[in-house]
Amino acid sequence: MRRIRLTATEQAQLEQIFKTTTDRRLRDRCQAVLMAHRGRKHRTIAQDLGVHRTTVRLWLKHYHERGLGGLQIHWAPGRVGRIPGTLAPMIQAWVKDGPQSCGLDRANWTYEELATYLYRTTGIEVRRTAMRVFCQRHDIRPYRPTYRYLRGNPEKQQAAQEELAALKKSAGGGVRVVEPRRSALSTGPDAPRHPRREGLSAHGGDMG
Repeated sequence: MRRIRLTATEQAQLEQIFKTTTDRRLRDRCQAVLMAHRGRKHRTIAQDLGVHRTTVRLWLKHYHERGLGGLQIHWAPGRVGRIPGTLAPMIQAWVKDGPQSCGLDRANWTYEELATYLYRTTGIEVRRTAMRVFCQRHDIRPYRPTYRYLRGNPEKQQAAQEELAALKKSAGGGVRVVEPRRSALSTGPDAPRHPRREGLSAHGGDMG
């Protein structure tokens, strides 16, 4: 078992990182070193942190060899994007000028159409998701708005207000309320009464 002996300065550094870091994995690594310094066994440390004891052994080995740098998490560079960053100004110009400037009969770009047009012009074949990631990385928005906000003409607005005021003023003295026409079959106290012709029964027959 690898023994860890920390100086007061090293212990203070590890405790400071343990209290302030937002990376949970780096915090666990610092805690493992501090626990090993206090004489805890690797198996116990692994159980407390929820990792395998081989992982604890590797953490202590890296700290013993490289100090705090051995506890840092190093990410792989990842896969290189298929769209070179040098093409960002050209794609930005496509979006700015619109699809019609590129000979396409549509109003706005989509990620899929940008990927298709990129393949036609440069031979670089990518999918829609790759184009979306590239555009987001370079702050390119393919969806251009097709509308504009225009300020109203104050003269026309004033004329419309005066016309509306005049209509309200002229209609104020001659407003009629038109009552709805009632059917001859309507019943009730408000139903219109029609006089019966003499000589006819209630069923329309001749009373002779």
